[in-house]
Amino acid sequence: MSIWGKIIGGMAGFAMGGPFGAILGAAAGHAYDALKFPSTADWPPRLGGPDTGRATKEMIFSVAVIVLGAKMAKVDGAVSRAEVNAFKQVFRIRAEDMRTVGRIFDAAKSDADGYEPYARQVAVLFRDDRAVLEELLTGLFCVARADGEITRAELGYLRHLAEIFGLAGMDFERLRAPFTQARAADPYAVLGVAVSASNEEIKKTYRRLIRENHPDALVSKGLPKDFLKVVNERMATINAAYDQIAKERGLK
Repeated sequence: MSIWGKIIGGMAGFAMGGPFGAILGAAAGHAYDALKFPSTADWPPRLGGPDTGRATKEMIFSVAVIVLGAKMAKVDGAVSRAEVNAFKQVFRIRAEDMRTVGRIFDAAKSDADGYEPYARQVAVLFRDDRAVLEELLTGLFCVARADGEITRAELGYLRHLAEIFGLAGMDFERLRAPFTQARAADPYAVLGVAVSASNEEIKKTYRRLIRENHPDALVSKGLPKDFLKVVNERMATINAAYDQIAKERGLK
C-alpha cells in the first residue's frame, strides 16, 4: 500500500498531535479536540529527533506535502488544473488515493490558520535531517512551476518556508536555481558555490550533496518511497551541474 493509502485508513495521524493531527481529524470527519491534539507547546519533545519512528515521520512528511501545497495554492488565488496535475505527478498519487489526498487538501484549504504552524511542526520533526526538508521544498517548487512560471506570491511563500526550515540565504538560492530560467543554466548556482570557488571546494560540495541526497539515506530518515521521483530528478540535476563544471575546469 502506498503512503497515501495508509494516512487516513489507519488514522495514524491521531497520535501526531499539533496542527497536522487536527487536519487529519478534520479530513476524517472528526471534530478537533484540544485534549486529543495538544498545543504546539506540547508536541516538540515527543515529535522530532531520533526518538520518532520512521513510520510517523513518513506520515507527517506526506501530510505536510498536501497541507503546505494547499496553503501555497491559496497565495495566488484559485488552484489551477496544471498545479493539480503536477501535484499528482510529482508525488506519484494514484487514482485510488486521490480521495484521501483530496480530503486532506480541502481541509487544509478551508483551515483558517496560516501555514506557519505546519511548517514549524515539520521543521521540528526533521530538525536533524535538513536534506529531507530540502526535498519537501524542492517538491513544492516543482508544483509551483507547473503552470509555467513561479509567481511572486509563490516565491515569497517558498522563501518564508525555507526560513522556517532553516534553509534561508544561499541554501534557498541553491534550491531555487533549477526552477529559475536565468539560473538553471548556471551549474555553480545549482551546486550553491561561487564561480571563484576552488576545485577542492567544488568537489567537497558536490560529494556532500550527493551523500545527503542519496535515496537510501533519505528513506532511512523518514522520506516516503513515493517521493523518490523528486529525489532522483534532483540527483540528476546535481550530477549534470557538476559534470558541466568538471568539463570546463578539466576536473577528474
